[in-house]
Amino acid sequence: MNYYNEIKNELINNEINRKVKSYSINKSDLNTYYNVGKMLSEAGKHYGEGIIKEYSKKLTNELGKGYTQSRLRYFRRFYDVFSKCLTLSDKLSYSHYCELIWNDDINKINYYINISIIQNLSVRQLREKIKINEYERLPEDSKNKLISKEKSTVEDFVKSPIIIKNNNNYEIISEKILQKLILEDIESFMKELGNSFCFIGSEYKIRVGNSFNYIDLLLFNYEYNCFVVVELKITELKKEHIGQIQIYMNYIDENLRKINQDKTIGIIICKQDKKYVIKYCSDDRIISREYELV
Repeated sequence: MNYYNEIKNELINNEINRKVKSYSINKSDLNTYYNVGKMLSEAGKHYGEGIIKEYSKKLTNELGKGYTQSRLRYFRRFYDVFSKCLTLSDKLSYSHYCELIWNDDINKINYYINISIIQNLSVRQLREKIKINEYERLPEDSKNKLISKEKSTVEDFVKSPIIIKNNNNYEIISEKILQKLILEDIESFMKELGNSFCFIGSEYKIRVGNSFNYIDLLLFNYEYNCFVVVELKITELKKEHIGQIQIYMNYIDENLRKINQDKTIGIIICKQDKKYVIKYCSDDRIISREYELV
């Protein structure tokens, strides 16, 4: 098999498709670069690593710029990764995949592919999620669910720790300041919690008996069809925090929740988690996560 001629023809045909079939450019790119990567991989097995340099020089002379050794290695790596039972989606561009292919964790790659499609991420947004180690901050149980494709819950996608941007560089953090920082970039905060969140209100006023109480943040998740109560604590997690948020959750269930909605979820965001507090909490709708200011 003449690998070079096959590779050149694939690339030429793709350039033709890009000019006359703009509606399918992305799909053509993905198919072409996958096929080219496959042939480069096979050629390397026959002729050694030096074949990349040789083909790069010949392609540049015959087809023009754009076929550097680095780019050909990307094609080959693209094939190597996605020949391992991973599905290519033309909802993402080749540039999206290039952000992922040098990682060896297939489960991590799958996570970022899925989240990019669900959230319609740009390449820049995907790069930012990778940079802040979003996948690594998922609880291990959540990762195992994703791998085994078990049914997920709201709590599965809440990161640990939750990253909160301290754009004003506050040195002394109170609960009010923490809430202020969250509200200044509420969209980023809700993405730290997962997907499909809507903002209902902050300092949400409820009446318990003869006194008024204020829920730090009240959200709604339209994918899981439930309210989410968020309480902010700048201390370590304490058992009394469990009782407090439980009252708020029960109030929402009794007064706001519709008959077709699932029960309210509670998230306590604290400076330092105490696993045993949650371990002995009888309500599995409540979770705790530490926060980290950046």
